[in-house]
Amino acid sequence: MKKTRQTRQKEIIVASLSQFSTFFTAEELTSRVQLKSPKIGIATVYRFLKESATQGTLHAFGCGKKTVYSRNLKNHSHFICEKCGSIEHINVEKIDFLKERNLGEICHVQINVTGVCKKCSHP
Repeated sequence: MKKTRQTRQKEIIVASLSQFSTFFTAEELTSRVQLKSPKIGIATVYRFLKESATQGTLHAFGCGKKTVYSRNLKNHSHFICEKCGSIEHINVEKIDFLKERNLGEICHVQINVTGVCKKCSHP
């Protein structure tokens, strides 16, 4: 793993990360970072996020047409309603069914489940 140097910009970005307890986008992180240092642009934040995801210190997940990031969650899963299009985040507690397949070491999981939500199935 390539060792990267710790800069003041990275320190500000890491400090801003601690304000998120769940998923966040690059734009949301940039907004927080710029409160402390307006000169740090979104390109710097994107580079930091890409590097952190590559090193495994952050996880990146596809969510709709955006990428969301997480500091501590190992999965990002959705229930998507076929009728109204609503998307609900769901937490998958166990992935034993995948571990049993002996695919290798699993880092994180993203699952999209499609169906009809309670609201649409019980009008």
